Amino acid sequence: MKYTLTLIGNSAASLRDEHVEAAFEILPQATAPNWLAKGMACDIEFESEGGKRPESALRAHLASANLDIVVQPTEGRRKKLLVADMDSTIIQQECIDELAAELGIKKQIAAITERAMQGEIAFEPALRERVGLLKGLPLEALEKVYHERITETPGGRALVRTMRAHGHACALVSGGFNFFTERVAHSVGFNTNQANRLVFIDGKLSGGIAEPILGREAKIDALIKLREELSLKRHETLAVGDGANDLGMIEEAGLGVAFHAKPVVAEAADARIDHGDLTALLYMQGYREDDIVEV
Repeated sequence: MKYTLTLIGNSAASLRDEHVEAAFEILPQATAPNWLAKGMACDIEFESEGGKRPESALRAHLASANLDIVVQPTEGRRKKLLVADMDSTIIQQECIDELAAELGIKKQIAAITERAMQGEIAFEPALRERVGLLKGLPLEALEKVYHERITETPGGRALVRTMRAHGHACALVSGGFNFFTERVAHSVGFNTNQANRLVFIDGKLSGGIAEPILGREAKIDALIKLREELSLKRHETLAVGDGANDLGMIEEAGLGVAFHAKPVVAEAADARIDHGDLTALLYMQGYREDDIVEV
């Protein structure tokens, strides 16, 4: 069976010829390297009997290089649907933690967030508890957090706009809040977005959240629904996230990517990006530097 290894550099660690040569020492029946972006990304096709995939050996061999290493079947790499998590994936923050900072309780809420993302506690009750602690926060504070505290993850706009330029669909699916997903989706360029709805009374958070809570199962359902609406096969879909509530959709997608993720997610995903930005998701699909839409 034919596989493709994609070696991906980043702003702190460029990809060099010596890294490619080191990969050749591990790969069976490898073809000549195909540079997607000089100093940044390179494909190497190889054949493997019995479907043996050498990621572990490659990571050990190139451990000091701080590169991302993705191995996948060569056929069907280009995906037609992207479903992405928002917090700590498309943006660099956890929105609920930044809201908590407005009340001086960020440390308390962030600790709960971390446990939920690690999969140590259930997502839904953890979300109810954290939202309850935000009771009384005015709408103006949410606007302030969005404008002053939320930053997009580098490469996100290029990822979404390049895929859409090639006729593919992109959906932002979050266990966070629609107040933020609507704004982030518009800014980054997603086709659609969904998230939980906060309850306001007289312009302030009531401490409640509209039911049903959208968590792990809602993300899986969103992926399946979009896949069916677009008449796509499973292998034509891509999902990316970082936390335990993303595991379901990552496992349901044709290619599930753990992005700077919690260990439980990185271990379960088909691919992991530990060093690079979101343009890595383009390179792993075989997009070349010239294909990427500049933003």
